[in-house]
Parts: sequence; C-alpha cells; structure tokens
Amino acid sequence: MPKFKTRKSAKRRFNITKNGKVMRRQASRRHLKASKTKKRLTNLKKKIEVKGFYAKKLKKRFGVKKAKVRKEVSKKETKK
Repeated sequence: MPKFKTRKSAKRRFNITKNGKVMRRQASRRHLKASKTKKRLTNLKKKIEVKGFYAKKLKKRFGVKKAKVRKEVSKKETKK
C-alpha cells in the first residue's frame, strides 16, 4: 500500500504533540477585536485539542502511529 502525502495546508494548521494529541488554533481572533474583551482574546490564544474521529483521521493523514504512552512504575515494582 502506498504512503500518503501530507497535505501542506493541514501541516501548517495542526500540530501533533509527542503524546499524540492533535492541537489546533482557535477561530475568531483575526479581526473585530474591539468588541471582544481582553480576557476573551487571551483565552483565544491557547491551542486546543482536536478529539474524536477527526483527530484519528488527521493522525492517519500525518502518518502518525499510536501515541507514546509512558508507563507509570508502581512503588511495589521499584522495591523488588
């Protein structure tokens, strides 16, 4: 099966973290800022996570395998 080519437009809009989360910027920050409060504009700066089927679709498009999950070592295992 051939590899997918990454869409450059999607590459610019989405970031994938090392834990496998797909992050995106929020809308409504480009213009008409006078009617928005400073607090609202500050909160719109933050990136948010894409969830569900759309995130799964994007990961497949970017060629990302499964997320890297850190194993937590319990105290009992460390004593042995």
